[in-house]
Amino acid sequence: MLRYFIILLTAVTLTACVDRSISETVPSALRVGTPETVFAVTSRAREPDGSYGYRRAEQLRYLEMTVSIPPSHTPGTLKFSYADPNPDKQFVLADVNEFSGPQDLRKRLTGVKEVTIFVHGYNATQTETAFRAAQLAHDIGIPGSILIYSWPSQARGIGYAYDLDSMLFARDGLERTIRELKAMGVTHVNVLAHSMGGALTMEMMRQAELRKPGWSKRNIEGVILISPDLDVDLFRTQMDSIKNPPDPFVVMVSKKDKVLNISARLRGTADSKRLGNIDSIEQLEDYPISVIDTTAFNSDAGSSHFVAATSPALLSILSSVRRVNNTFGRDRPGVKALVPATEINTDGATEIVLTETGAAQVTSP
Repeated sequence: MLRYFIILLTAVTLTACVDRSISETVPSALRVGTPETVFAVTSRAREPDGSYGYRRAEQLRYLEMTVSIPPSHTPGTLKFSYADPNPDKQFVLADVNEFSGPQDLRKRLTGVKEVTIFVHGYNATQTETAFRAAQLAHDIGIPGSILIYSWPSQARGIGYAYDLDSMLFARDGLERTIRELKAMGVTHVNVLAHSMGGALTMEMMRQAELRKPGWSKRNIEGVILISPDLDVDLFRTQMDSIKNPPDPFVVMVSKKDKVLNISARLRGTADSKRLGNIDSIEQLEDYPISVIDTTAFNSDAGSSHFVAATSPALLSILSSVRRVNNTFGRDRPGVKALVPATEINTDGATEIVLTETGAAQVTSP
């Protein structure tokens, strides 16, 4: 146990060495970089200096951010600086346009039929989240527009408890964001959530279902939870409330996720697994979901807790073999896009174990 606290303390010390609230905007970065538009809906409070930090806001705010992707960028990497960024080598925030309300977002999304909402996890700033969303959109080729739901994370290694409360606080805002997108005429709303953002997504869907059964499937085209920091028993109760989840519904896991191992130990559950690092789908076999095991790609990933975004090999499969719009596709079941020519039983949970060659082993209960 002491070893895990040392690892956590090291992470806290490293993140405390820099001021992560700095979000320098460099318009000239677009002279060398590739622009990627990232829309944002945030439940963070706006600070006097114009930044969005960890304080919680009663009202949602809407923004359009332009991220410059450096010409030297390689798939799976995310290089940026909190001060004096180098647009030749780093992701740079080139422009921020603050909307007066959802009506301005509606105007910008006129004619857009597909929006993917990226929901970040614990210990994340708004700018870092925009960079990650831009990287995913660029590396995978996410169709339509990308929008981040930026909830009030404290963005500190020691802020885990605060972030848990903020995650619950942010449920209403995420539900409202989806409702507003649908009202704007967006026909396909996808949710891509990482880590604690997966817990937020599940809690949001659960509360919506309790009010209006069937809401999730009517309003959300597809859900992908990446390395969800979520108790398996809790996930089961959430799924029991949702009953008929969006299709496809994908959970991406890695048995070598070190962060989730620490999360389990800090909760006093060292012998159990979080949803994002389960080693068996036995407890999930009653639910119409697909569990994709990415453990084989851990060796070349920049983060064992975000293999789907930091493994060049896995990103190559996602982008060149089948595009994300097929994964989220209209032809059911969408997860077949990752494993062509494989018959999948969708009556219960399906486990897909990806290999470094791009092949897959598929098991269904």
